[in-house]
Amino acid sequence: MKIEYLGHSCFKLTESTGTSIVCDPYSEEIGYKMPVTSANAITISHEHYDHNAVKNVGGNPEIIKEQSSFSLPGVEVDAVKSFHDGRRGKMRGENTIFKFRMDGIDVCHLGDLGEECSSALIEAILPVNVLLIPVGGNYTIDAEMAKEYVDRIMPDVVIPMHYRVKDCKLDIDKVDEFLKLFDEEIIEEYEENCLELSRSDLNGGTRIVVLRKN
Repeated sequence: MKIEYLGHSCFKLTESTGTSIVCDPYSEEIGYKMPVTSANAITISHEHYDHNAVKNVGGNPEIIKEQSSFSLPGVEVDAVKSFHDGRRGKMRGENTIFKFRMDGIDVCHLGDLGEECSSALIEAILPVNVLLIPVGGNYTIDAEMAKEYVDRIMPDVVIPMHYRVKDCKLDIDKVDEFLKLFDEEIIEEYEENCLELSRSDLNGGTRIVVLRKN
């Protein structure tokens, strides 16, 4: 499978036979434009402009928002209810976590998760091979809370998202705040925005992979 980072919290996941899903497409209101792309489906974690810009994805995709299970050719999709804040949604509402089973790999996109780590939520999303996790704080969990999720989920690959980059207008932290909580030897910083994985790449240890938006 292929994972492409399109910026902010947006990823394009492509299964080996070609089925593709774009997660949380964003509006240029965040300060920069989303790359041109297309997909078979789009998942939306919640209805905020930096996560629901479906018009930016071509290909007449199916829109997936509901908290239930879906099947696409070669892909299984599950949704888990969570909250966008630490007060059970009273501040920012609900957030949907999406899990994808592609090529024998379990990928979890946490959306704009804002609630504290709990055993119930961890059980609901396990198992996870690849964790796409917000780390910028303010609107989501911050670096330290993200570290707790990583420690409890123990995925093979962690890809941070929803952090401040050049031209970003959102009041969120840079990815450095998250990275400094881990040993340098498990951090891989890519110059490109793409990561290709197979089951043989999952060796049981956790590595942090930073992908750069093109």
